[in-house]
Amino acid sequence: MQNNHTKEHLFKILVIGDLGVGKTSIIKRYVHQNFSPNYRATIGVDFALKVLNWDQETVRLQLWDIAGQERFGNMTRVYYREAMGAFIVFDVTRPASFEAITKWKEDLDSKLSLANGKHVATVLLANKCDQGGDVLTNNGIKMEQFCQENGFVGWYETSAKVRTHL
Repeated sequence: MQNNHTKEHLFKILVIGDLGVGKTSIIKRYVHQNFSPNYRATIGVDFALKVLNWDQETVRLQLWDIAGQERFGNMTRVYYREAMGAFIVFDVTRPASFEAITKWKEDLDSKLSLANGKHVATVLLANKCDQGGDVLTNNGIKMEQFCQENGFVGWYETSAKVRTHL
């Protein structure tokens, strides 16, 4: 007799970073496989759901698209609550968005931890690599070192426009 019982898991994942780095575009590409250059700035928070079927299990990723200006507000603590992981996004063509990464990570770590007290797993996404502004990421060894020193589990170059590591 076949076992038709699939396990279901729900994971809340944050997508954070400065205004205009491409958070919404990355989510739309990942969830809906499309890209539009005409997104409006996210106000507050938006949500998307990606369902993955994986070895008799259903994994639901609830992606929280946090507006870029929210780091300066008081709502991030509420938005971050119960998240199991995070992506921090920067725009490879805008060095200021890279410099803001550590502030986003500090904000995240100060407001959210797992039940065991550890920080949530956080991945760094170097977005808009299709635009040739990879001066920030052209030295992978330095990026690896940056991730280790700042508590990221790793990093990926990506582009919502030209499908890459999504």
